[in-house]
This record gives sequence, structure tokens and C-alpha cells, in this order.
Amino acid sequence: MPTTTVAAVAAPFGRDLGEVFARIEQLVAEARSRGVQLLVLPEATLGGYLADLGEHGVAQVLPQHALPPALDVDGPEVAWLARIAGDMVVTAGFCEADGGTRYNTAVAVTGDGVLGVHRKVHQPLGEGNSYTAGNGFRAFDSPVGRIGMMICYDKAFPEAARTLAMDGAEIVACMSAWPGSRTAAATDLAEDRWTRRFDLFDQARALENQIVWVSANQAGSFGGLRFVCSAKVVGPGGDVLATTGVAPGMAVATVDVRATLDGARRSMGHLRDRRPDAYGALVGA
Repeated sequence: MPTTTVAAVAAPFGRDLGEVFARIEQLVAEARSRGVQLLVLPEATLGGYLADLGEHGVAQVLPQHALPPALDVDGPEVAWLARIAGDMVVTAGFCEADGGTRYNTAVAVTGDGVLGVHRKVHQPLGEGNSYTAGNGFRAFDSPVGRIGMMICYDKAFPEAARTLAMDGAEIVACMSAWPGSRTAAATDLAEDRWTRRFDLFDQARALENQIVWVSANQAGSFGGLRFVCSAKVVGPGGDVLATTGVAPGMAVATVDVRATLDGARRSMGHLRDRRPDAYGALVGA
């Protein structure tokens, strides 16, 4: 059976698009040298994340200069990303402009163009002051199989990953700008409670849906945020196949996706054994 090599990146990305694309070219070159077929870059790769989310839970409306550049899915920046990707599938986050509306968006590309687009649905803290929320989760076909995408806080909601799995996603690419805690913060990010949450969500979403989970994150600091890194690949049993830990880097794993999913689902199939008739209270709640 054919195998697929996937990779998740923990790296810093800021406002300077020249620096951003130079880093992407380096990462894609490294990934290609390691046989990677799917490379997942973080949320807000093209232009960086928000400079601030508000202090102590108080949301702020950010001035224009504090926002990332708003880019068009059909614009030159996404086309540049596609050219760099070539025969590889690359996913990355950016601030999308749709007329006068901004979305926190992820895109999947190859050298042939755009394969899929996801607009972040769940917005934490003050993010809703800067972005309009997306309204759904859809999987799509790619050269490495059927993929779903989500962004950061989306993964805190089991329904999001389950929707993608039920739509046939074998691999989910989750792109984040996930920071450490800003209250009672640990000096060592490995001991930080928000790092622990990030890791728990990754493993739980992979296990409960029995899918391959590829989780990228920003690294370093941006504005008042210190990112936890922790890029990883998780197998359908919830086992971490590769991780960067709390340092920048690239987590790479080679998986026979179909055989691994079939094996995980053979005796205890979480999707097969669902009882939708017992979950009615969730519908529309």
C-alpha cells in the first residue's frame, strides 16, 4: 500500500511578506528533501496574526495598522504560495479580504492552484472584532487523499472535526496561532496549561474520529502573545507520531493512511458505531 509523508510546521510568521515567503521557500525545500507530500503551515502564515486580543478577556477593536494585510484568495500572494508548493500540497492561513469583509482563512494549494478554502468558524476572545466568522466545515479531495481543514479554536469543538470526518476526511490539517496562557503563565512552555490543552485537543480529535491529524502552530512571540509551538502529527489511535515539542521545527511522519485508518476502525469504529438518534438534543443547540 502507498504511504504518505506529512509534516506540520512550528515557525514564526509576521507582517513582512518578503520575509514570509523566504521562510516558506526554505520550509518547502526542507520538506521536499524529506519526501513530504503534505506540508501544513500555521494560522496567519501570510502576514502574521493579530497584534493583540485584549487584556483580561476585554475585547478590543484593533486599529488598521495592527491588523494583518487583507489578501484575496485569487490574488498574487496565494498564487505565489501555489508556485512554491509545486507538486506538494501546502496549507497555510491568512487574512482574507472578500470585498470589505475580513475572514481568518486557511487555503490548500498545489502548483495547479487552490484545492480548498476554510474560513475560521469559532472565534476566541476579541478575534470577532477583526474577523467575520465562517459558517461551515467541508472536506475536499487532494493528491494525498481527502482532507479537511480547521483553524486553531475550531479544534476545541468536537462537532467541527466530526463534521469533517463524516464528510470523508482522512487527514485533517489544523493551523493555529495558539499562545501560552497569559494568566498564571509557566516559565517553561512545556509546563504551560495552554500547551497542555493544545496537545489534548490534537490527540482527542484524532482518536475520536480515527483520522490522521496534522497540527501546525506559530512560534516565537507576536505582540503580547507567546506561541507554544508543539507542531505534531497524530495517528488515528491518538498516538503522537512526530512533534516539535515547544520549539520551532518540522514534525514529519510517514503513514499508510488508508491501512492505518482501516486498522484503527476495524473492531471499534467510532464513526460506524454512532447513534444519531440518541443525540437529538445537540441539533440546533
